[in-house]
Amino acid sequence: MPTEIYRHRIALFSDLPAIVAIYNSTVPSRIVTADTEPVTVESRHAWFAEHTPERRPLWVVEQAGRVIGWLSYSNFYGRPAYSGTAELSIYVDAEARGHGLGRYLLAQAIAFAPEVKVQTLLGFIFGHNEASLGLFDAFGFERWATMPRVATLDDIERDLIIVGKRVA
Repeated sequence: MPTEIYRHRIALFSDLPAIVAIYNSTVPSRIVTADTEPVTVESRHAWFAEHTPERRPLWVVEQAGRVIGWLSYSNFYGRPAYSGTAELSIYVDAEARGHGLGRYLLAQAIAFAPEVKVQTLLGFIFGHNEASLGLFDAFGFERWATMPRVATLDDIERDLIIVGKRVA
């Protein structure tokens, strides 16, 4: 699927069940998220409210009327001096993976960052998540930190890699 066919929009509250379903679909893999049990839509209400189009957008991509992926900008560390830095999260529906949607979303996020006064983008990626590390590498993100064995998933200690890119 060529990336030109994708279009994103600001997520609506009515998209939250689909956003949560995509997120929850990654939990069993132990590759993408540190959650070990599915989350509820209700538990994500405050998270959704933190994403405002003018500072920390939350985007969705629809295909045939169904949300197939999403991207969020999130605050890094929550202190004013870090307001120009945002963490990116990208989640893609299992059926849409491998068709360029992640590439599309990351390219759009990099291009859009100056519009929300973001100069530095970060990704927090497990060391064994080769697909995501490869995606961010392809866009010039550098590995800024390795946090060895900070997560335990099914009794296996996992590294967290922080990737970063200056965009302004």
